[in-house]
Amino acid sequence: QVRVLESGGGLVQAGGSLSLSCATLGAVVRRADMGWYRQAPGKQRDLVATMARDGSTNYADFVKGRFTLSRDIAENTVYLQMNDVQPPNTAVYYCNANDGEGYDFWGQGTQVTVSS
Repeated sequence: QVRVLESGGGLVQAGGSLSLSCATLGAVVRRADMGWYRQAPGKQRDLVATMARDGSTNYADFVKGRFTLSRDIAENTVYLQMNDVQPPNTAVYYCNANDGEGYDFWGQGTQVTVSS
């Protein structure tokens, strides 16, 4: 059963924008820490941004000022607005939901490709 589902990836030109969505099964967003991670070819998966259950956010240095996390608790969805994307941002973007009590799920990922 799919518990975390990402969408919104695609091909975009440098300087453009994308909005990624992470939909969860059940009332997860209100009680879990949500995170976006990326994995580029040949590289390890690393952190992009996280939102704690209280709504506080944390961003990797490379996205500060360009990417924004938000959530819709009623829709059980977290969004990652990506502005001014650049070719190094090309990667598969994964969403994680972790409530610290055994609920720890990853989505299948969504590909983001930025052309120069």
